[in-house]
Amino acid sequence: MKIARNLLWFIVLFAAGCNLLTQQPTAMPTDTPTPIPSNTPQPTVTFTPSHTATITPTPLPTNTATPVSTATPVPTPSNTPRPTTAFTFDNWELIDIPENIRDGIDNALIAFINQNNRDTIANLSTGEATNDTQILYFASPTNPAGRIPILETTAETGEQIYISPAANAIAYFRQDTVGGATGLYMLDFETGVSNRVLPISQIAQRGFLSEPVWSPDGNLLAVTIATGYDLDIFVISRDGTFTDNLTHHGAYDMWPSWSPDGKTLLFVSDRNVCASWIPGETGTCDGTDTPPPNGGHPFLMDMETREVRQLSDEWLTDPPRWLNNRQVTFGSGDVAFGDPERTIWIADVVTGDVQQTRLADGPENQINIAEAWSPDGSSVVFQSATATSTEIVLANRDGSVIGRTDALSFARFSMAAAWSPDGTRLAIGGVDGQCPHGITVFDNDFNFIARGVPPPGMCEPVYSPNGQFLAFEGVLQRGDGRIDIYSANANGFAAINLTRDLRGQIKLLGWVGGDN
Repeated sequence: MKIARNLLWFIVLFAAGCNLLTQQPTAMPTDTPTPIPSNTPQPTVTFTPSHTATITPTPLPTNTATPVSTATPVPTPSNTPRPTTAFTFDNWELIDIPENIRDGIDNALIAFINQNNRDTIANLSTGEATNDTQILYFASPTNPAGRIPILETTAETGEQIYISPAANAIAYFRQDTVGGATGLYMLDFETGVSNRVLPISQIAQRGFLSEPVWSPDGNLLAVTIATGYDLDIFVISRDGTFTDNLTHHGAYDMWPSWSPDGKTLLFVSDRNVCASWIPGETGTCDGTDTPPPNGGHPFLMDMETREVRQLSDEWLTDPPRWLNNRQVTFGSGDVAFGDPERTIWIADVVTGDVQQTRLADGPENQINIAEAWSPDGSSVVFQSATATSTEIVLANRDGSVIGRTDALSFARFSMAAAWSPDGTRLAIGGVDGQCPHGITVFDNDFNFIARGVPPPGMCEPVYSPNGQFLAFEGVLQRGDGRIDIYSANANGFAAINLTRDLRGQIKLLGWVGGDN
C-alpha cells in the first residue's frame, strides 16, 4: 500500500511539474469591466503555482486564533473594482488518510476540531506554552478511544472546514501571513492529495460570508468569489480538472446550496434590483449612489440545463436551506438591518407555493428566529421574541401552535434545535458556549422526553443520519466552562464524553459519512 501511494505521489508531482513548465493556471471567466474616467479597473492577477511537495504540513507561526463569525456583515459600499482571482493548483501535500476513511465511512462518525492540545506535560500544575495547532478528528459515537486524526492545520482555520456529504473530500481555509500560502484548499480522501485551489485572502467576499458547499456526491465544490465588480458562484471539481462560472452575472450571486439529489442549486441574488454592477452595462447600479446589497431574492438553477428561475419575492439577508428535494426554508426581515420583524417561510420548488408560518396570537411585529423544520416540513420550532421576552414555540406550518414553553430561557439568537431524521425527537440547546440547560429532548407533540440538569449544559445538538445518536457540545458551566463532545442515544440518555482526555479548545462540526 505504501509503495502504491508513493508511486501515486510521484506521478502527481511529476504531472504538476510538467504542467507548470508549459502553462499558467487559467483565470476564472469574468465580464470585462468598461473603463470609466474616475474608476479604471485593475488588471487580472494571475498566481504562479509552486510545485514543491511538502510531505509533512508545517505549522504557521502565530499566537492568536481568529474566531469565525457566523453573522452576516454589512458590506462596505464601494464601486472600486477588484482583481479577479485565478484558480491555481499549488502547495501540494500528501496527507496520510487512514484506509478505512479513504474507502468510505459506512457508520457515521462525529467530526470535531481540537485547538491548542497541550498534552506533552505530565504535571498539570506546571505551566505549558500554548500552541497554534489545530487537529480535525473523526470519532466513533460509542468509543472515546476511537478518534481518528484527519488533518492538522493552524488555529486560524477554525471552523472553516467544509466536509463533503459523501465523506470523500474536504475543503478548508489556510492562513499564511509569512509564506504566501493563504487560500482555499481541497483534500481528496481517495488519493490523500491536498492542494490550494484558490489564493483568496478570506472566505468572506465583499462583506458576505458565503461558505463553500460540496455537491452530495462530493465531486463538485461551489464557491462564491468576488469578481471585478460583483459576486459570482463557481464550481470546481474535486480532482481539479473542471472549473466553471455558474452565474456569470453582473449582480451579487451568493449563498449556494445543493438539493439533496444534486440536481438543483439554490442561491441568492440581487439581480432583480440591480441588473449589474459593471460600469456601462444596461441597468447598472454603478455610479448611481446605490449601496451594495445586504442580501437578495432566492433563485433556483437546474444543474442540467442551467435554467434559472426565481423562487420567491421575499428579500433574504441570510442563507436559505434545503429541507428535502422538494422543500426550501428561509427567513425574511432582519432586525439588525432595521426591520421591525422577522418571519419564516417554506416553499415548494415543484408547485412554486410559498407559505409563511405566522402565529395568529403573536405580537404585531413578530421576531421569529432560530427556526428548525421537521424533516417533512409539517412543523417548525423557533424562538418567538419580543423586546422583553422570548419563548420557544412548536407550530404547524400554518401557524397553529402545537406547544410552547418559557421554561427554557435562551437569550435572543442563542438557541439551536435539531430534529431526528424520522421527526419523532427534537433536541434543543444553546450556541457558542451559552448553554444554560442540560440535555433537553422533546417528542413531536412538544412533551419532554429528557430534561437534564447541568452539568453538562447542552449546545449545538445534532442527530446522526440514521437517528440512533445525538451529538452535542457539553459545557461545564459550574466548573471552568470547558467544552467537550458528547454522544447520547436518540432520547438524550446514556451520554458519553468523547474528549475528556484532550486539552485545549474543542468545537463540534457535525456528523460525517453513514447512511443519509
